Amino acid sequence: MQSEDLATRLIAILDDGKGKDILQMDVREKTSMTDYMIIASGSSNRHVKALAQAVIETAKENGVQPLGSEGLDVGEWALIDLDDVIVHVMQEETRSFYDLERLWQGAEQNRAGQDAV
Repeated sequence: MQSEDLATRLIAILDDGKGKDILQMDVREKTSMTDYMIIASGSSNRHVKALAQAVIETAKENGVQPLGSEGLDVGEWALIDLDDVIVHVMQEETRSFYDLERLWQGAEQNRAGQDAV
């Protein structure tokens, strides 16, 4: 599956799961480790865990095995590495503190439901 298609499907799953402030960053011009990063916020530990599990299940259903995942047990910040797509699901406070959007500024950024920034 193409990385862009996978990213689109994962964004839809995060949106269906009521993920907040979903952001897709095209980092192909910034790094060779991945093509896209997706960041979404969850409202609680349980919500972050549920969103992360939905991402993993969707990836597997589409023939993509996660290379690794972190933070699923705590639910404050879950990271799912799907090679060409890396997904971060974070509680809002954690997301604000680490501000990954700022770290990757300059990458093309799309918020769910909006055009490229």
